[in-house]
Amino acid sequence: MFSSHDGLCTIGELAEHLGVSVKTVRFYSDRGLLPEASRSAGGHRRYGPDAVERLGLIRSLRGLDLSVPEVRRILDEQDAQDGREGAGAGGALEDAVAGRLRGLGSELAALRWREAALRLVQECPPAERPDRLRLVGAVAAPPSTTSLARFWRSWLPPRMPARSVTAFLEAAVPPPPDDPLPAQVLAFARLHAFVTRPCGGGAGAGSCQPRAHGVTEARASAVLYAGLAEAYDLAGAELRRGAEPSPGEALDGFVDAYASTYSARDTPAFRRVLAGRLADDPRIDRYWELTAEVISAPGGPPEPTPGTAHDWLLAALEAQLGMAADHGGARRGTVGGAPVSVAPA
Repeated sequence: MFSSHDGLCTIGELAEHLGVSVKTVRFYSDRGLLPEASRSAGGHRRYGPDAVERLGLIRSLRGLDLSVPEVRRILDEQDAQDGREGAGAGGALEDAVAGRLRGLGSELAALRWREAALRLVQECPPAERPDRLRLVGAVAAPPSTTSLARFWRSWLPPRMPARSVTAFLEAAVPPPPDDPLPAQVLAFARLHAFVTRPCGGGAGAGSCQPRAHGVTEARASAVLYAGLAEAYDLAGAELRRGAEPSPGEALDGFVDAYASTYSARDTPAFRRVLAGRLADDPRIDRYWELTAEVISAPGGPPEPTPGTAHDWLLAALEAQLGMAADHGGARRGTVGGAPVSVAPA
């Protein structure tokens, strides 16, 4: 290729040798990625032997869909390391490849979500398609959990410590499946619709918050939700093995979370008032039903959620006290003429 007396080649010879167009070589030269060795008397570009390897590297990097600025950083780093031990193994290439892999992951997730959404619309009865289109059209691909987190942030006590809020959100906000089925897309879309409208006809998410959770002090809310998280984990294990609601470590931890929060003793009277107070509170069972549909393996048993764990624990408490599961409990009880309060009225 380098047949001239000075060992250089023309832009056309370089392009032909590597099987690219002259326009491509000129593009990279004009952007400083492929420096020319010199110019001929007529002003034509001339390239040295190292241009072959450099242009080959540029083509390889571009073949990985790396951007021109990323290629420039990789080449600049290589030039700076030229002649040193370990040249070519710098961080610019690693960073660019890692970034592209992250981007591809997001693109693939979006494609899988769109495919499942299309199948959802395709497979549903024609009469249901307008509603399905409205639901899935309101959710981005890949979907974001921002609306779910916003719902819970307005539901939780206002001065709850950030660490406690984060821990609760990790348990309460379901991550979208990586490879969803149409039914999971529908469940997530319905979940998004649920949290973006007023809860139970009230003024917002706060109307769904149990009154027994209405603590205002930061420390008290942290104690309550940390204790409930432990109790829910224990109850979740019971749910996975199909156990019926019953007294035990999970229930004791559940009651203790409320007793510690409100500086009360765990007594039969306290448990009875707590059961009545929780049973009489607004619920968001639909949220937890949809969450279970999103996170559960297709065809398998539903995964426990904080909501189903709460129901299991409340049923265990009612069973222990001999209370009917569908009763409406009083907000306050009395023991020996003294009022017992679970939370401020």
